[in-house]
Amino acid sequence: MRWMVTGRGWRHKRASRGTMRSMSLAETLDATLTRAIRDRDQPTADVVRMLKTRLTERRTAKGFGGAVDDALVLDVIGAYQKQLQKALAEYEKLGPRGAGPAAGLRFELEFCARFLPKGLDPDALRALVRERLAALDITEPKQVGRLVGDVMRSHKGQVDGAEVKRVAEELLGGRG
Repeated sequence: MRWMVTGRGWRHKRASRGTMRSMSLAETLDATLTRAIRDRDQPTADVVRMLKTRLTERRTAKGFGGAVDDALVLDVIGAYQKQLQKALAEYEKLGPRGAGPAAGLRFELEFCARFLPKGLDPDALRALVRERLAALDITEPKQVGRLVGDVMRSHKGQVDGAEVKRVAEELLGGRG
C-alpha cells in the first residue's frame, strides 16, 4: 500500500483488484536491487547495478528512440551474458589463478539466466538445424550464414548464433 495526501490528511491508497499488473523486467531489476541492498547481498547488488548501467548506456546511446521495454532489457541481459561467458572461458584457461574470478562470473551467469528464456537443448538444436538445412536446401559450408540468419530470425532469444553455426558446420562437414 502507498500513502497519499487527501483533503483529510495522509491515507492509504489501495490498489483495486482490477488494476493489478505484472512488473516489467526493468521494475523487477529495481526491486531486486532494493532487496539486495536491504539484505546486504553485495554480489547480487553488483550484478543488478551492472545491468542497470548497461541499460542506461543503451538508452542514452545516440540514435536510440524507443522505450525501455522487456525486449530491450532481455537484449541487454543476453549481451552481458555472452560477454560473461567469454570472460569465464578466459579465466578457466588460467587454472587455479582464475578460480576466484571465475566463481564470481558463474554467479553472474546464473543470475542473468533467471531472466532469459530457456534455450533449446543440444538435441533439439541439432534437429532444428537439420530441418532448416533440408528446408533451405543448403549443401555447401559457405551457405551456413544464410542458415544461421534464418534460424536466428525464427528462434530469436532461444538459440545462440555461434552454436547454430557450429552445429551446421558439423552437419555439413559430416556430409562431405
